[in-house]
Amino acid sequence: MTADAARVLPATAVEDLATQFNAQRQAFAGNPMPPLAQRRQWLKSLRQLLLAHQDALIAAISEDFSGRSADETRLAELMPSVQGLHHAEAHLKQWMKASPRKVGLAFQPASAKVLYQPLGVVGIIVPWNYPLFLAIGPLTCALAAGNRVMLKLSEATPATGLLLKQLLQTVFPEDLVSVALGEADVGEAFSRLPFDHLLFTGATSVGRHVMLAAAQNLTPVTLELGGKSPAIVSTSVPLADAAERIAFGKTLNAGQTCVAPDYVLVPRERLDDFATAYRNVVHRFYPRVADNPDYSAIINPRHLARLESYLSDARDKGAKIVDLYPQEARQGRRLPPHLLLQVNDQMRVMQDEIFGPLLPLVPYDSLDQALSYINQRPRPLALYYFGYDRAEQQRVLEQTHSGGVCLNDTLLHVAQDDLPFGGVGPSGMGHYHGHEGFLTFSKAKAVFAKQRFNAARLIYPPYGKSLIKLVYKLFIR
Repeated sequence: MTADAARVLPATAVEDLATQFNAQRQAFAGNPMPPLAQRRQWLKSLRQLLLAHQDALIAAISEDFSGRSADETRLAELMPSVQGLHHAEAHLKQWMKASPRKVGLAFQPASAKVLYQPLGVVGIIVPWNYPLFLAIGPLTCALAAGNRVMLKLSEATPATGLLLKQLLQTVFPEDLVSVALGEADVGEAFSRLPFDHLLFTGATSVGRHVMLAAAQNLTPVTLELGGKSPAIVSTSVPLADAAERIAFGKTLNAGQTCVAPDYVLVPRERLDDFATAYRNVVHRFYPRVADNPDYSAIINPRHLARLESYLSDARDKGAKIVDLYPQEARQGRRLPPHLLLQVNDQMRVMQDEIFGPLLPLVPYDSLDQALSYINQRPRPLALYYFGYDRAEQQRVLEQTHSGGVCLNDTLLHVAQDDLPFGGVGPSGMGHYHGHEGFLTFSKAKAVFAKQRFNAARLIYPPYGKSLIKLVYKLFIR
């Protein structure tokens, strides 16, 4: 089915969302603490579904992008989705165990523990840039925690959304997992449902509206937003190393990645050499762009026009624009990588998250200056430092705030199943992936228990007894 055909199919009606939600809430009431074996079966079924239909999923995503590299979909969507499911299956027994806690001497004899209980019905709003991984990742965590789940797929990826809906219906009843499709009105109604938790991945501007809608129901939210993730090139790192790893992070999915390097801080005296090294490695990755199946297209005409407007705006305001493929004719929506030099804060490319293959280079004269530049701006989702000096690495870690950090790499912290993923401040709130995802979608219920003997009678009224004075003497000191 083509993307154009998918666009004319009837979307989820707004009034149907409440029906789906109520069905899931009722089903959860009938099974509020799914056992380990059942949760593992859910995860296994989901993993087998992805493996059995990977070619169809790759084709649907490529159709939505009008050209998405099949290998990028395997590497950045299928592989982390499958590995995340393996990780959850392997560790779920340990995650579900109640956590014993200590009871103070004054309250003995008694016991205390934390019980991890499913929240109920979880909502997940999925963006267009990685429509499979950013659906399956949070779905894995929510199912591992024992919840029912409603997914809202992006209207910008209709073929993927429709296929994923059809596939999930073959292994999960709709009162366990359901998929909503549709335009902004469906998304708005979805965010207003009284979920027990709502996870949104997308633009900061939309995240504000989602949080406002969720607040009407006091629904807790996890927001995975983005922002301008910086990379710092040190004064001593080999430029070939830094350029290669930054180029991989910037050109994967044509830069349409929430943790892609958004700009690079480069020592002033190394700026030209870094630009040359970056150009060389990009040409090694992609000898051509126009008809290269390894290089992904921009998702739609609107986003292509947005990126081209960044280039025009920067050029008009004095930036030096370097097209790395100046002799190639454009084909479809494959926008070649560009470097931008002599940029300033008045340019839109330095104000907005770029989400494309445009890379501004910002010179700096000292590490203090580079860190100050970052800290004067909203806290990013990711930060990348390139340098092998351990003391400088520690300075960067301690003196900056970001959702996550890679030292001498880009992007790959997101693929570590045992690391939490999440933003800070304008780049988001809350975490998921792995154990943190299980905790996000669970209620950590405090349980205090005692049996027949009740030592607390010593502090019951009437007060003034000698025993209570002894209690004060022992424990208020």
